[in-house]
Amino acid sequence: MNELQSLLSPRSIAILGASADLNKVNGRTLRFLLEKGYDGKIFPVNPKYEAIAGLRCYPDVAALPEVPDLAVIAVPALQVLPALQELAARGGRSAVIFSSGFAEMGDSGRALEERLTGIARQSGMRLCGPNCLGLINAFDKVVATFGQFAEGDTPAGPVGFVTQSGAFGTAIAALARRRSLGLGYFINTGNECDVDFVQMMHAVLDDVRIRVGAGYLEGVRDGRGLHALAAHALALGKPLALTKVGRTAAGARAAASHTGALAGTDTIFDGVIRGLGVTRARNEEHMLDMVEVLGRCALPEGRGLGIVTQSGGAGVLMADRAEETGLQVALLSAETRAALAAVIPGFGTTGNPVDVTGQFVADPELLLNSVRIVMDDPAVHVGVVWLQLMDAHVDRLQKIFNKINEIVKKPWVVCWVAAPEEALRQLRAAGIPVLRGAEPAVDALAALVRYAEARRHWLADAPARTALQLPAPVLPAAGCAVGSLEGQALLQSYGVITAAAKLATSADAAVAAAESLGYPVVLKIESPDILHKTEAQGVALNLKDAAAVRAAHAKLLANASAYKSDARIAGVLVQAMAQGEVELVIGLKRDPTFGPVVMVGLGGVLIEVFKDVVFRAAPVTEAEALRMLDELKSRVLLDGVRGRPAVDRQALAQMISAVSCFGAAAGPRLAELDLNPVLAGLQGATAVDWLMLLD
Repeated sequence: MNELQSLLSPRSIAILGASADLNKVNGRTLRFLLEKGYDGKIFPVNPKYEAIAGLRCYPDVAALPEVPDLAVIAVPALQVLPALQELAARGGRSAVIFSSGFAEMGDSGRALEERLTGIARQSGMRLCGPNCLGLINAFDKVVATFGQFAEGDTPAGPVGFVTQSGAFGTAIAALARRRSLGLGYFINTGNECDVDFVQMMHAVLDDVRIRVGAGYLEGVRDGRGLHALAAHALALGKPLALTKVGRTAAGARAAASHTGALAGTDTIFDGVIRGLGVTRARNEEHMLDMVEVLGRCALPEGRGLGIVTQSGGAGVLMADRAEETGLQVALLSAETRAALAAVIPGFGTTGNPVDVTGQFVADPELLLNSVRIVMDDPAVHVGVVWLQLMDAHVDRLQKIFNKINEIVKKPWVVCWVAAPEEALRQLRAAGIPVLRGAEPAVDALAALVRYAEARRHWLADAPARTALQLPAPVLPAAGCAVGSLEGQALLQSYGVITAAAKLATSADAAVAAAESLGYPVVLKIESPDILHKTEAQGVALNLKDAAAVRAAHAKLLANASAYKSDARIAGVLVQAMAQGEVELVIGLKRDPTFGPVVMVGLGGVLIEVFKDVVFRAAPVTEAEALRMLDELKSRVLLDGVRGRPAVDRQALAQMISAVSCFGAAAGPRLAELDLNPVLAGLQGATAVDWLMLLD
């Protein structure tokens, strides 16, 4: 937090444009600071007043008795620039700018905002805003906001919340307060003319009092910064949950390669953050469900879910959702089931889900013992207890849950449907997560499990990440499509296995190349103007003798001419036939936000139809590449179906990692790369076609 110390934990605050009416926008900050008990120095600044709320009011920044750590600027847009210049002249350290009328208003406002950024860069002052609600540091009672959220209680807690939206962020914060989550920080970054979401969240997570980060994003300017933030959060062991809008925006221009065509901004965002253990929420309630569990539960050691319920139907619903989210409904051991049978009524069930029926109200030990027995089973790593209503039994149930919390050391949650408010208050005060419904409870536990797995993987992969080799390749000087043989040499230098190939400029040369490589062979048209050879009918497969090669050579040239009469033809590429059970695509794209990203997906000509692809920021280790393969919907094909053998996943992972290292090292001139198809089989993986585009 050191870089933003004066912004987030100031020991003195000046309020520029302070009003004597403490209910006005420019008066509320002072009122909040006084009401919350901020113990630093407060300097109202406004030439209209000599004093406000018993505090001396100063006419301008120059008259202040000392340089404030933080200045809250609550003046009209046209007065912000001179105010900031005055602060810079005094050596001001940081400022929160409430004022609107900047980049959100168009070109003139954008130009004015750029001048604010220039002052910040030149002076070293850090700015939050403009056009923002400001921030709250509840630990230190810093309330540099005029927002409605500060009107109520703002108890400090282990959650740091950063939002790019003021109004929606306030709504989320209000919901968090109702859940007693405790926001240690509430920060609205506004237009982000200087400090952005990534920098704010980084500083918040560095605070030892914060255990989990939550954020609302409308856009990502610094993708690599977000990547670094997520890695930093993993290293700290602090989960990060984000809600980002814009899932369905096209985001990326149409591109020549499959990778480029499939690389929508949201698709890449999803892949990058998933690989770094960041949990993405569908909406505000979903985010807070996950924050509640991530902030209050220990990390599980596996995916096994134990379900204890008073309703068989609810148990089935949760079991279904568990399978959909990747959790495993644990198969209880014979010993566990026998122990359950000794305590559960005969009309209950001892399988998983375990139905204890409503009998536990009369016999509280029934619920206590059932949960204890289930959670003791080695196959169970996380648990959920489902119940509903029970208004008349809140105190009794609270005692049961308190005992469970003392006994059970594995993470578990309560799902209490239509819970009485007093029950919610008591459970959360005891540090027990309580969710509002069956699916939200399972979803939140799935997020906990995914985060625990991601952190274990991150720590285990540390030596391999350090050992990734990234020597810079020497790229051709010319732009556009790289010739097949030149591209092949570059890929092979990084350890990418490709099908043997020779370029032939005549039919005789094609026959000689085929005999050198060994029949059967493949012929492909080689042209910088024909990027997708199959569309031009520019590929001939399984050619078994010289006559077939000569006939195919003539046919390919004719097809190319018919497809694009002015295409430049370099010759035909002669390749040895490669074998494989499954076709995949491995690709690279230089994303404007995240930099180089690597993709793997179901390959061949139908990739853009099925869109079964996974993205990560490059480079990735082989272990991470294996996890990318596990995320494919079509991953079952890799394990062999209908008698076919399983493919060599390790060889595929090695290729994905090698391609990602090439992309990370190649620099911004490498725009896109497709290896499509990559033929994977029992004995390895071979790229049989590749398209490399330079900027």
